Amino acid sequence: MHSSNHIIKFADDTTVVGLIRKNDESAYREEVQQLTAWCKANNLSLNVEKMREMVVDFRRVQSDHSPLNTDGSNVEIVKSSKFLGVHLAEDLIWSLNTSSITKKAQQRLYFLRRLRKAHLPPSILTTFYRGTIESILRSCITAWFGNCTVSDRKTLQQIVRTAEKIIRVSLPSITDIYSTRCIRKANSIVQHVDSPSCHLERD
Repeated sequence: MHSSNHIIKFADDTTVVGLIRKNDESAYREEVQQLTAWCKANNLSLNVEKMREMVVDFRRVQSDHSPLNTDGSNVEIVKSSKFLGVHLAEDLIWSLNTSSITKKAQQRLYFLRRLRKAHLPPSILTTFYRGTIESILRSCITAWFGNCTVSDRKTLQQIVRTAEKIIRVSLPSITDIYSTRCIRKANSIVQHVDSPSCHLERD
């Protein structure tokens, strides 16, 4: 494997990430071809119709990117992609991801209202909120919340405020959730000496 490439495997999904410098895509394309050859050698079939490629390009002058070709078919180039439940966009703006989270959370607020009408105590309503709504808000939050727009943050916080009005208790703000998760992640890195980022504590 080239040092500029990374292969991420999760269940039956495989993602190839390549860093391209000075318009030299040879290492990246070679990595994909090697993966294709490995699959053939191990009797695995790649479904080109389900394959997607997303290009993140911050150059001032951008040029057209030739699509990957696998088994005689071109891989579709997309502007956004969903990776492990997180929506990634080619411009690395998180509005699409925020919209998806907001939609899911708002749908579950309906069930929270139904439970409130059933006269369940605040403790049970809070448990339901933490397990079904806050769990969505905090999913991979350390990866995307820091670069969210002010508008997106307000939209997410409105979900928390609505839940507070339904339950009638104070709940952690979206910013507090983010801070807590970041601290937990940092502590995890410090405690695990085998972590690739463990050297950061000494720098």
